[in-house]
Amino acid sequence: MSLRSALLAWSLIMSAAAAHAAEPTELLVGCYTGAQCKGIGRYRFDPAAGRIDPHALETIATDNPSWLTFSADGAHLFAVNENGPASPDPVGRASSFALGRGAKHSRQLSQANTLGDDPAHAAGSLDGRYLFVSNYSGAQSPGGSLAVLPVGADGRLGATVQVLGHRASQANRERQLGPHVHAAAQSPDGRYVFAADLGADKVYAYRYDPARSAERPLQAAATPWLELPAGSGPRHLLFAADGRHAYLTLEMSGEIVVLDHDDGRLTATQALALDPGRRDGNAAAALHLSADGRFLYVSNRGEDNHIAAFAVDPGDGRLRPLQRRASEGRGPREFALAPDGRFVVVANQHSGNLVVIARDPASGELGETVQTLPMVSPSDVKFVPARRQRR
Repeated sequence: MSLRSALLAWSLIMSAAAAHAAEPTELLVGCYTGAQCKGIGRYRFDPAAGRIDPHALETIATDNPSWLTFSADGAHLFAVNENGPASPDPVGRASSFALGRGAKHSRQLSQANTLGDDPAHAAGSLDGRYLFVSNYSGAQSPGGSLAVLPVGADGRLGATVQVLGHRASQANRERQLGPHVHAAAQSPDGRYVFAADLGADKVYAYRYDPARSAERPLQAAATPWLELPAGSGPRHLLFAADGRHAYLTLEMSGEIVVLDHDDGRLTATQALALDPGRRDGNAAAALHLSADGRFLYVSNRGEDNHIAAFAVDPGDGRLRPLQRRASEGRGPREFALAPDGRFVVVANQHSGNLVVIARDPASGELGETVQTLPMVSPSDVKFVPARRQRR
């Protein structure tokens, strides 16, 4: 092949890749339901302009879908229904859906009782066999729990097979008289599941061994928990891709903690305030790594309402503060990085808006506000992943 032909072929490949990258993608937004919001909205997102089409492709009707996650192949959507005694439906549930694309609408496949109140988070096992649901429970007694639900190959949820409870720290008499499991995460090697319990001030460690017992796939690890400072309130946990490090938000103290991970044992190595100089009135929430693992972003609610950006040391995983960027609203409960990393969509729950912010993938810095879109009580926002072929 001549040099001219090679350059032409390369140009065509790059043009096709750019065109594919610019194809519209889809965005899901969950909400706390009521008269003005009926469930999950599905929207088009223009990755070139960084703008959300305000006209929803569809609304997937379901109660209080406060957390959304996908099956490994992207074909199925799972949502927790954060119901409790004060809700019209007083039963905490998890739902699964066959996810529509484009003009095709989604349909509910199943719904299961999580055997606990106010489920606030769900994570699928890496092998696709289970959904780990965190029953937060606003009530102090009996408090929250971690529930394990089987998932069929067709995306349908089975009845809960295991419920795990913890003991509260009671360090804060208003919020920690009972356990409040806020999130669970599986280590990238698939061997362990960790549950962050805001009410216990601990992250609990479980061995994942469905071969031993399909009905009790989680068993206490040799080091059963990591204890955090009293009254700190661990919320969400996120592993780096290699599994050697993890990151944990402490909701009540407004901090981000760096953890080393070694065969089911977590060790805290660094803690940073999200709002330096002001510890009261903070409420750390969501955290996400950039696709290349070089940057970590954390939202802080309460009186702060900022996104904190950190550079990640590639060796020891420690964090270097990079930037604090206003969320342009109140209560940034969740946010999502666009697939190409050029934009961040922030869900401000209490001010009722989505905000699209430009991002520089090279420096990691957040830039100008591209769009502000009114949205009733948004609880979660997720970009729909590309579908992968089943093996």
